[in-house]
Amino acid sequence: MIGIDEGCSSARISRYETGIHQPAFEIAEKIAAVLHVPTAYFYCSSDALSDVLLTACDLTDDELKRLKKSAERISRSRK
Repeated sequence: MIGIDEGCSSARISRYETGIHQPAFEIAEKIAAVLHVPTAYFYCSSDALSDVLLTACDLTDDELKRLKKSAERISRSRK
């Protein structure tokens, strides 16, 4: 589905999953499109952040602005 030769795709994907190799950004974009997630999902530093990103993808622009303001308030309150 992402244009990788089926003969080697299983081994390549396995290496990506185990962290032995990292896919080129263009491949990550194709995988993200097939999985219906943003490419940034693969580069999140924690599961919690990736969950927030997935939730944010379904929000409208106005809702994203409100989410950003809420996150900024939380960040400021910790300082």
